[in-house]
Amino acid sequence: MSTVTHKMFINGEWLESSTGNTIEVVNPSNEKLVGYAPQASREEAASALHSSELAQKDWAKLPAQKRAELVAALADELEANTERYAEMITQEQGKLLSDARGEVAGSVGFLRYAAESARRIEGEIVTSENQDEQIWVQRVPFGVTVGLLAWNYPLALAARKLGNALVTGNTMVIMPPADTPLTVLEFSKLIAKVGFPKGVVNIVSGLGGEVGDELVRNPITKLVTLTGSSEVGSILYRSASENITALNLELGGKAPFIVLDDANIDEVVEIAVNSGFGNCGQICTSNERMYIHKTIYAEFMDKFIAKVKQLKVGDPMLASTNVGPKVNAREVEKLLEMINKAKAEGATIACGGGKPSGEEFANGYWFEPTVVTDVNNQMDIMKQEVFGPVVAAMPIDSLEQALQYANDIDLGLSGYVYTNDMRKIMQVVNELEVGEIYVNRPNGELLNGFHTGFKRSGIGGEDGKHGLEGYLQKKTIYLNYQ
Repeated sequence: MSTVTHKMFINGEWLESSTGNTIEVVNPSNEKLVGYAPQASREEAASALHSSELAQKDWAKLPAQKRAELVAALADELEANTERYAEMITQEQGKLLSDARGEVAGSVGFLRYAAESARRIEGEIVTSENQDEQIWVQRVPFGVTVGLLAWNYPLALAARKLGNALVTGNTMVIMPPADTPLTVLEFSKLIAKVGFPKGVVNIVSGLGGEVGDELVRNPITKLVTLTGSSEVGSILYRSASENITALNLELGGKAPFIVLDDANIDEVVEIAVNSGFGNCGQICTSNERMYIHKTIYAEFMDKFIAKVKQLKVGDPMLASTNVGPKVNAREVEKLLEMINKAKAEGATIACGGGKPSGEEFANGYWFEPTVVTDVNNQMDIMKQEVFGPVVAAMPIDSLEQALQYANDIDLGLSGYVYTNDMRKIMQVVNELEVGEIYVNRPNGELLNGFHTGFKRSGIGGEDGKHGLEGYLQKKTIYLNYQ
């Protein structure tokens, strides 16, 4: 992939930043320059919002099915360019090429599901207490929306938000992540190709403290949807409060992975490895802390550690690789700090724990698949989101203890449980304080589910009919027909 200077997409035109400033994007595997993204100014962010505002009313007047036809056409174009976009994702984000292909396929799925939902946007007729009167509850778009994306799945998150926003009659300004902006900027070419009216979609790259702040605080913005960390979510929450802007926040996670004594150990070990180290652990639903019943703990951990040691770290473009690099140097330093603190608190590093050795790892942002044992539930490694290839584990006496430990945290995005006892499954369903539970399966949401978090893991959610409704507000009409 050659070095390319990408441009922003504002009002149907590709523009460089008026400041001349750019963001350098490097390949996490080798630190070689991949391309440049414009570093927009506040004024350019405001210009994108103004463009979206001018386009929104006419866009909303189109029948939902007409809007959906363009979204479906966008899905078709993206699918036809799967390999090109997958390679771009791998080059700038570092995930395995096979996973990048999966991200493109997931993006296509998000767009198609949104398009198929156009005929499912419904209102209600409610009985009135007055004679000759009906009450209508109509679902209408917010207007101008803003999509703020995380760096771990930039294209999929753009599609996840954009499809629903557009089908429901909103326009959207997308801000791609500063670490991985190029694929989303390139996506604008397909948006233009399928014929969306100018201003319906704008893509503006830049820094959160300037561009993101302007997009959130500007009174033109009526809804902000963010996928990011809980810390960023808190900042955004305060910024949006000035104009009482509606929010949809999908934030951090620290998924508990509960394995009871009747689980199939070999099957669950395989799931635990895949769910812990997929995308180098850079998934909000990753298995980050395991609670294993004490009667099977030794056998489970022996098999788990053996599997982790077999994972091949290396070039994400190669089919033989299991784990690619972290996204940047800051993330590697954060992991080193967390591992060192865990060791200082008495934890044992059962495998991994640092940067891999060897000439092939001299450049790039590498971290070994790591397992941490001899922990207690008050350690940071069990409390704080790692977002990397690190899994901590401890034995538990009972499901009740596992639930107590799992809930003793301010995050509540997702969790796992493995047992064949339906009563215990239902106890987890009723008592685990998370928005999403994986029962006897790996992580990975489906299009018609609802991806949501409790506590500091967010408000609102994505996917399915409930995710679609998040892009609609309700208008009530009292119709007296005397």
